[in-house]
Amino acid sequence: MGGCAAGTLLAVAGTTGARAAAGTTTSTTALTTASDEAALQAAISDLSRPPTTSAQLRVDRRGDHWYGTAGAADLASGRSVRPDDRFRAGSVTKAFVATVVLQLWAERRVELDAPIGRYLPDLLPSAFSRRITVAQLLNHTSGLPDHRGLPDDSTPEGVLRHRWDRWTPREWVETVTHDPLKFDPGTTQEYRGINYVLLALIIEKLTGRPYGQAIESRVLRPLGLTRTLLPGQDPRLHGPQVHGYLRMTDGSLRDITVYNQSSAWGEGELISTLDDLSRFQRALFSGALLPPHALDKLFTLPPDSVRMLDGTPARYSLGLQTATVNGVTFWGKTGETYGYRTRMFATRDQTLRFVLSYTPTPLTTQEEMTNRVVAALTA
Repeated sequence: MGGCAAGTLLAVAGTTGARAAAGTTTSTTALTTASDEAALQAAISDLSRPPTTSAQLRVDRRGDHWYGTAGAADLASGRSVRPDDRFRAGSVTKAFVATVVLQLWAERRVELDAPIGRYLPDLLPSAFSRRITVAQLLNHTSGLPDHRGLPDDSTPEGVLRHRWDRWTPREWVETVTHDPLKFDPGTTQEYRGINYVLLALIIEKLTGRPYGQAIESRVLRPLGLTRTLLPGQDPRLHGPQVHGYLRMTDGSLRDITVYNQSSAWGEGELISTLDDLSRFQRALFSGALLPPHALDKLFTLPPDSVRMLDGTPARYSLGLQTATVNGVTFWGKTGETYGYRTRMFATRDQTLRFVLSYTPTPLTTQEEMTNRVVAALTA
């Protein structure tokens, strides 16, 4: 439930062949070579692995850029995808939330090492609110227990059945208050969307306004991100959009574009476009949104002693995630929700940036398209 998952990190799993798909478009300013551009187009044009109805990719490398699409924004009309089409960006929401929290920290309105009970009294059990800090929410080391009492969305039919469910943030938080902490806060890393629901509530407490309005005034409006929104209880995307679809167990496709994302409030409800996310990415990494000491927090991982639950090294900072592929270290954010998947990554010096958005139809799927794109970029 919630419609957004812990986005899989970039991981190239070998080369994958690609076949050209109908309805592909390309625009470029001479990215590097024709072979580079062909490899990128091939990477997004294989709409069979994973089964996907559309894909679009923007790459910026040392001032040059490339944009390509494949498939259709809407299967009914067959219209090609455009860079200003809205789509659901899932957990990319967290990068916007973290940006505002770090702005408030730079303004000395919140302390990262303060217990969250200072800002959200009486919301969580005292054992949680006294021990978990704001920073531990940001880097997913809070140790909050698993959700209990959620509707069953383990099948595509279950997803459709609950697509109109309405949740308040406090109702969602209540689902993680029934068990003890999973580990001592700060000792282990586990990606959890609920951390960012709590951070959005802290933003509201400190600013006195809905967190979406805080993001709008501090990020969206200054950057001119006019096609990005946080919908709350509104299930629609509005205007030109990319449709998302789910494959049912009987093999049929159902349009999942219209969906109440209130269960993803604060963690994964963002609606945006490829152009807007690229602009946000460039501004964030360039320091237009954060002063240097706050920007550094986005590129600082926990100590080496902190590991993921499976024992692998920590990979989440105070707002971003990182992965190194073929010697290239990327920082950014993944996002996914039913029918949509988004990948927004760059090197810290921005010599290489990319935003990928595609619309897989299985309820769960592997990272084949992302892997092909990253393989082409780092070959």
